[in-house]
This record gives sequence, structure tokens and C-alpha cells, in this order.
Amino acid sequence: MKIASFNINGIKARLPRLKEWLEETRPAVACLQEIKTQDDGFPASEFEDIGYKAIWHGQKSFNGVAILADGVEPVEIHRGLGIDGPKDGEGEQSRYIEAEVNGVRICNLYLPNGNPHPGPKFDYKLAWMKKLRKRMAELSALEQPTVVLGDFNVIPEDKDVWSVKAMQDDALMQPESRDAYARLLADGWTDVIDTLNPRGGVWTYWDYQAGAWQRDHGFRIDHLLLSPEAADRMVTAGVDKEYRGREKASDHTPVWVELR
Repeated sequence: MKIASFNINGIKARLPRLKEWLEETRPAVACLQEIKTQDDGFPASEFEDIGYKAIWHGQKSFNGVAILADGVEPVEIHRGLGIDGPKDGEGEQSRYIEAEVNGVRICNLYLPNGNPHPGPKFDYKLAWMKKLRKRMAELSALEQPTVVLGDFNVIPEDKDVWSVKAMQDDALMQPESRDAYARLLADGWTDVIDTLNPRGGVWTYWDYQAGAWQRDHGFRIDHLLLSPEAADRMVTAGVDKEYRGREKASDHTPVWVELR
């Protein structure tokens, strides 16, 4: 059972590339972030045409997450973490959706970026991570194979970025962000890409600016976290790097894990 995460950076703008990836790699479950569309604008029929059923949690112009499953309906369990945005009265942003597919709990997230740092957006990021940890503790108690995946907007360690100096002031690698991420792992979750690549040097994001892709100036912020029950079933995992180099690509590339 192949389970993948892909920050698509606008589902309408990237639809041809997304369908191309789905048909070429055929994950059983594909979790999307930054779909950037309201619920009624989600192109569900496009995915049905190639055999995928979907659930989604949209928002106008920003954020938004979706779960696609090959040949089966994802059974929605939960959406949102109950945290209002960084501005008073903004309401909750569309950043979290959870479903069950073939007996595996799938938790798809788009964690706040947190820039500029310091400030209310960074405070929101840390509050969101605290609430996520609480939800993950509830999931752990179920003792069910669970995958928490998506764009975490955290560079966990120095080995996960092309240049520490270039990113040192960014919210993605502040000590508070890293500590919050490390606490998730310390609770018993396995970061599979890190586990299989202990020396680092694996990127999932390359900026559109300054020739970052051409110069391989990237970093790792898209993660796959497995509960012990899922980690016991892990076969392999990887990063579909080549898709970042295609025409009109997302600035992220897919990451995936295969479970028995």
C-alpha cells in the first residue's frame, strides 16, 4: 500500500502535472496540500476519470488539503484542529483532514509556515504544532496503523538543508520549530525519510527563485511520520525528485512510503 504526500501549490494550475504523477506512480493514497481552492471548485471529476475518489477541505486562494484514494472512498474521520488563524476573528484555516483507507488512518496536514519570525504567525505555528501533538497522542492511543504526513514547514536538522546560513533566520528552522517537531518523534513516531537517509541531503522543496532547482538548493520539509503499528509494516519510502524538474511543476516534490 503506497501512501504519498504532495504539496501541489495550486491544484488547478498543476492539474496536468498532478494527474501525470498519479497515473505514472499510482499511489493507493495521495495526500495533497495547498490545493488553493474553495470546496465547490475542487476538480473531483478529474480524479474520478482516472480511478481516484477524494475528500477535501478547501479555502479560497490559500491552504487547503485533500486525500485521494485509488478505487475506494476515503472514510473521513476528522477535519481541522480547532485553532483560529493568527489574526483575531480570522477563523480556522483549512490545514488538516483525517480519513481511514483500507484500515490505515491517514492524517494529512499543511502546517503553518510561521514567517515572519518573530511575530503572530510564528506564534500561530507553534500553537498549531502543540495542538497537532495532542491529536497525535490521541491517535497513538488507538494502536492503529497511522500515517501523519504532509508539508510540516519544519527543517528538522542542519543535514536537511542545502545551506544552514541561508535559512538560519527562517521560521522553518528556528529552535522552537525544531523542538516541537522533535517532541512528535519522541512520542514514538518514525520519520521514515530520515530513518532511511540518516546522513541527510534529501530535499523535498526547491524555491522558484534564484535558480534553486538548477543549483539543487533545496531542503526537506515534507515528512511522513508512522505510528509503531505502521512502522512495523514499512517496506520502503522515497522522494519523487524528478517531478520538480517538469514543466510548470510545483515547488515541492512528492514523498511516499510503502506499507505491507
